[in-house]
Amino acid sequence: KQVMRYTLSSMHRSVLKFDSSLCFYRMVCQALVSSDTLEWERTQLWALTFKLIRKIIGGVDYKGVRDLLKAVLDKIQTVPNFMSSAVVQQLLAAREVCFSTLLGSLISDFVDSFRPTARINSICGRCSLLPVVNNSGAICNSWKLDPSTLRFPLRGMLPYDKDLFEPQTGLLRYVLEQPYSRDMVCNMLGLNKQTLNIAQHKQRCPVLEDQLVDLVVYAMERSETEEQFDDGGTSQLLWQHLSSQLIFFVLFQFASFPHMVLSLHQKLAGRGLIKGRDHLMWVLLQFISGSIQKNALADFLPVMKLFDLLYPEKECIPVPDINKPQSTHAFAMTCIWIHLNRKAQNDNSKLQIPIPHSLKLHHEFLQQSLRNKSLPMTDYKIALLCNAYSTNSECFTLPMGVLVETIYGNGSMRITLPGTNCMASGSVTPLPMNLLDSLTVHAKMSLIHSIATRVIKLAHAKSSLALAPALVETYSRLLVYMEIESLGIKGFISQLLPNVFKSHAWGILHTLLEMFSYRMHHIQPHYRVQLLSHLHSLAAVPQTNQNQLHLCVESTALRLITALGSSEVQPQFTRFLNDPKTVLSAESEELNRALILTLARATHVTDFFTGSDSIQGTWCKDILQTIMNFTPHNWASHTLSCFPAPLQAFFKQNNVPQESRFNLKKNVEEEYRKWKSMTVENDIITHFSMQGSPPLFLCLLWKMLLETDHINQIGFRVLERIGARALVAHVRTFADFLVYEFSTSAGGQQLNKCIEILNDMVWKYNIVTLDRLILCLAMRSHEGNEAQVCYFIIQLLLLKPNDFRNRVSDFLKENAPEHWLQSDWHTKHMTYHKIFRHPLPASSPHSPQMINEIGHLLLYCDRPVTYLYNTLHYYERHLRDRTNLKRKLVHAIMSSLKDNRMPGWCLSETYLKCGMNPREDSVWIPDDTYYWPFPNCDWRFNEFPNPAAHALHVTCVELMALAVPGKDVGNALLNVVLKSQPLVPRENITAWMNAIGLVITALPEPYWIVLHDRIVSVISSAVLSSEMEWVGYPFQLLDFTACHRSYSEMHCSYILALAHAVWHHSSIGQLSLIPKFLSEVLKPIVKTEFQLLYVYHLVGPFLQRFQQERTRCMLEIGVAFYEMLQAVDQHSKHLAYMDPICDFLYHIKYMFTGDSVKDQVERIICSLRPAMRLRLRFITHISKMEPAAAASVPPSSSVSSPAAPSIPLSVSQ
Repeated sequence: KQVMRYTLSSMHRSVLKFDSSLCFYRMVCQALVSSDTLEWERTQLWALTFKLIRKIIGGVDYKGVRDLLKAVLDKIQTVPNFMSSAVVQQLLAAREVCFSTLLGSLISDFVDSFRPTARINSICGRCSLLPVVNNSGAICNSWKLDPSTLRFPLRGMLPYDKDLFEPQTGLLRYVLEQPYSRDMVCNMLGLNKQTLNIAQHKQRCPVLEDQLVDLVVYAMERSETEEQFDDGGTSQLLWQHLSSQLIFFVLFQFASFPHMVLSLHQKLAGRGLIKGRDHLMWVLLQFISGSIQKNALADFLPVMKLFDLLYPEKECIPVPDINKPQSTHAFAMTCIWIHLNRKAQNDNSKLQIPIPHSLKLHHEFLQQSLRNKSLPMTDYKIALLCNAYSTNSECFTLPMGVLVETIYGNGSMRITLPGTNCMASGSVTPLPMNLLDSLTVHAKMSLIHSIATRVIKLAHAKSSLALAPALVETYSRLLVYMEIESLGIKGFISQLLPNVFKSHAWGILHTLLEMFSYRMHHIQPHYRVQLLSHLHSLAAVPQTNQNQLHLCVESTALRLITALGSSEVQPQFTRFLNDPKTVLSAESEELNRALILTLARATHVTDFFTGSDSIQGTWCKDILQTIMNFTPHNWASHTLSCFPAPLQAFFKQNNVPQESRFNLKKNVEEEYRKWKSMTVENDIITHFSMQGSPPLFLCLLWKMLLETDHINQIGFRVLERIGARALVAHVRTFADFLVYEFSTSAGGQQLNKCIEILNDMVWKYNIVTLDRLILCLAMRSHEGNEAQVCYFIIQLLLLKPNDFRNRVSDFLKENAPEHWLQSDWHTKHMTYHKIFRHPLPASSPHSPQMINEIGHLLLYCDRPVTYLYNTLHYYERHLRDRTNLKRKLVHAIMSSLKDNRMPGWCLSETYLKCGMNPREDSVWIPDDTYYWPFPNCDWRFNEFPNPAAHALHVTCVELMALAVPGKDVGNALLNVVLKSQPLVPRENITAWMNAIGLVITALPEPYWIVLHDRIVSVISSAVLSSEMEWVGYPFQLLDFTACHRSYSEMHCSYILALAHAVWHHSSIGQLSLIPKFLSEVLKPIVKTEFQLLYVYHLVGPFLQRFQQERTRCMLEIGVAFYEMLQAVDQHSKHLAYMDPICDFLYHIKYMFTGDSVKDQVERIICSLRPAMRLRLRFITHISKMEPAAAASVPPSSSVSSPAAPSIPLSVSQ
């Protein structure tokens, strides 16, 4: 006691000035623990010190207790592991306060007391949930992983389940396996490829290396069981994909090549996997040939260790059949040795390796082929030489020269192209895809660089020759390879196009833009938006004011805008918020309208505006305002009604007055009288082409044809003077005038005459193109009867005259959409143009009737499933009661594609058999057995980038096309797991929940909102609403994974796990309905502690995502949690789980909300029962208890939490 008095007196002065307060108790405890005299050898002092701390610690504030605990644990680290029993008895006096290594169970109990909080913050089965790459849900924060450990970024020091702390190798591996997944991998791991040239920012990611190596090993295992490789099978696609992935991640230094090769050697040693060795060496050759000149030889020598392992032959390996593309893989190891040997020679290295005996025949064959100066294109000898000698300029020139000459032509031969005096170099046959696939990346880069340089050279020379058809087709095929992005699409956008434009080579520019529109696949969105910005700048240049070029520029821009994926719009356009003018058209109302329609579709499909009534504060406000400043316009009420509510409100507030149709008619008549009265040609041309004059001239030509059946030459000269850019305004006015004329026509012969004249203006006089006229008609804002007339005109233009249908029919007879497989496209193209002078317009039919007539054109639509998905999703509300229309639309489009697709590529056999029933009196209603999820192809040319994305979209199209309300379909999907269907294996239950979450969140709101009804039903059930004691511990019963394994799960835990799977895949727009759901639906019915805990389990895991993506919702949820607690506190006499509830609320405060909701929750906390107020006293400081009272509070409150069978709980302060 004397020692204790001495210790207390030593810090008396430092606390004398403080009153009895929380600070006083904290200072006392800190002084005691930090005292130099507190040593474990002084057992009596040790025991008395901790007894005093235990007595007064109740008065220490929350953060002070945390800091004090750390100091106590540090002090206890000084206690040795072994000591005499007498000393142990003395130290046990500190049991109630300290957690020494001798008393580890207390620490364990303390940690276990926070397991309920960890459970509330955990997503059920999270480790089994997988994304679809390139889907909207895949770009959110749900899939982020720590780049050093591959663990989930969990918030707070909580004892989460063990599997959540494990490296999520399965998730990363799954994503890596998917084609076109590299951007998602970078997003998941926080890898920034912009730091390529910044040495200090190298981001080598060893865990990524490991997974790439494991994928290669997996491919080796797969190759052991496959008989053929070059048949387009899964093994070939996998090796192609691995090659692309390895080059990207090693190139950007996220993975180390020598480390990967050594790891491969270690994992393949002793496995005997040699059937895939040639494919492995082919993958390694891709990187070696392209990078060996810039890196040290030592980085590549580990490959020889792999050779020794995988090529154990003592005899020479025979030369394969070089007529097969597979031969290039067989030669890969020899090519690697040639590159290594060349590098050693150039560096004068002593590490030169003699040619292995087993490769001698291969090496001799290559040397013999190199001596042959005449290389045929009928086999793969040229590819072999390019691959082997791409780093040896002396040897490389010959084979690459043959390839170049093949696509350029020999310089003397010329061919004619459609148009007047249009000539091109004579080469028409492009390099086939098999040959391009057989070239290494280094060889492909040399080839594409040669092509780009050639095009720029022709542009600078202002050559009158057009680009050779073979060059254009080959160039477009090379651009599909993502591994040559820097010289490929990036060079195309940032170097080639600007150079061609600077040289005013308009013919070449036109060709390149058409190539981009009709030959490019899977171009990353930032490149497409960058090109869109270039095109808007280009459209304002005087030199592009030519009919054909102007139409090409606007058509390309239109395709870029409408082809933007719904999940791509916001990320791309938010990059231009500081200057939205760069991605908007200053003149074209049609392009800006198309962008608004794309915005409407994107925000609808991603549910961006869900729960919002205004665009204020959103990313698209400035974009819409700039559009209205550039091109003021209105929207028809029937179009506006389909817009998300905030967009509707914006356009109603920014209404633009419209000229009456009667005034338009009057002005046309007046101008036509002037036309007939004027006699001097120059005066006529000047008057009607004057800048600023009413854009009525096409209306005058219409009347001229109506009266005289011909147009004189002065009319054409006026059109030339007006120019292509200004003529668009005339087309808009003409579209309005046509609607007025047809609305007031008497029908019969007069109607036929009108259609005949309109047809002549398009096909005979070439005054306006069909696609431009239809676009303007479709984009005008007509109401009521006039809207019907407008649609009628479009229909007549496409269906009534034979001109268009004949062109469609003849085109389809000789052509196929798989352009990448064709060698004679140019020949067929020219044959068509000999019959029809003008090309088909770039438009698609949009109604079942038109699709029935000319729907085969959809063979050339590169996104038919996306078109159906967007249409059915966006117009879901309007199509609910028009099931036959949905069926006709799906049937017409899919029927037009069936001959060019493999069976089962889209719709299920069940739907094709039953769902296509045309009888409305016998609608097929599928039963529960129908709702079950589902041929390899070259995904480089597919509509979707990978199998999962394809399966997701075709599944959604079929579900939306059913003649069943969305609510019923949604409930049926949930029942797949909730009704324990016999086809759902128990061990795969979370995988099925994952599939349902993916599908249902990709459907419109009526399909997934039914989950809210299921949640309400569960919370209202007797299991949760009853005051009766549960049989068991609620936190264990709500642990779905553990309960499912032990066959003890309940319906409420199934709903919890399914809700987590659905919300994990949901967009932030879909999740933003949760605050309203909590406050308006759940809060009135939550009365019991079990209900409250269920709601916390339901929503708690998503607070982190709300904080990152929509903070407002997180704050609203935080307040709703306290309001529900208040209702439960008032309704319940007994609260058994106050500690876990309070722990969770503290977690929310310190991890998410901070003091942002302090004002709202203080009032609520003050109204709670004393025991709850005491526990929450550190969240709000206005209700501080007297220190003496606080100090006298016993370790456990008067209402303690019942312990689980093996989880004892304690008060967490």
